[in-house]
Amino acid sequence: MDPGASSPEKLDKENLVGISSKRLGVCGWILFSLSVLLMIITFPISIWMCLKIIKEYERAVVFRLGRIQADKARGPGLILVLPCIDVFVKVDLRTVTCNIPPQEILTRDSVTTQVDGVVYYRIHSAVSAVANVNDVHQATFLLAQTTLRNVLGTQTLSQILAGREEIAHSIQTLLDDATELWGIRVARVEIKDVRIPMQLQRSMAAEAEATREARARVLAAEGEMNASKSLKSASLVLAESPIALQLRYLQTLTTVATEKNSTIVFPLPMNILEGIGGVSYNDHKKVPDRA
Repeated sequence: MDPGASSPEKLDKENLVGISSKRLGVCGWILFSLSVLLMIITFPISIWMCLKIIKEYERAVVFRLGRIQADKARGPGLILVLPCIDVFVKVDLRTVTCNIPPQEILTRDSVTTQVDGVVYYRIHSAVSAVANVNDVHQATFLLAQTTLRNVLGTQTLSQILAGREEIAHSIQTLLDDATELWGIRVARVEIKDVRIPMQLQRSMAAEAEATREARARVLAAEGEMNASKSLKSASLVLAESPIALQLRYLQTLTTVATEKNSTIVFPLPMNILEGIGGVSYNDHKKVPDRA
């Protein structure tokens, strides 16, 4: 490895505006001494003005004579700010919710749609958030809008509707890489709603209805085919025993009488009774001759 090469941490510090390895200088030390002397002279009144309370979810970036005092922000708790030469900026480290308004996007298959989303992010480096960008929240908001439009513009409408999680993960990765120098860490990106024109909605609904109807017809045809095979098998079984058809007929009558409490009149062919009690249809047709 080249000893003259700079490490990533060193490059990040060099990119931070305001952090410098130079000392205060002679004039700076004189002003620093005067500030400390003023605080001692006006003690204990000055102590109430110099002590600041930083909350648990906040950090304070202190500028001394226009320079960031340290690479790391101060807090939480009590911090000491010297009068006249120190200025501090509070930074909130809690997660921020950024609502992306509906963006009109032309997809890859030339469909105009409106997509909105939400971005959750937090500041993990207060010094970078203050020193590297003027308004970190506004910059993140505008970048989220642009990234959403660029990513969705490369997808088709079907891909947007079916792959929201993958698209959201892709947007999160791009935002996280772009905002690293700003001290921002993107926690989550969600696509809330995809709005398409009403005419296209009707076309998609008609297409889906036609697809469902075609699928229903195919299923009905398959059911009819299976039912016909079952009926064929049943007919072969009934053909082997004539009495089985009669029993099936009587079973059907019993089922009908059970379901509806009514009187049913139906013709009863005499050949049905052939197998019951030894009665033959031909025997009834013969009339005994009487002398």
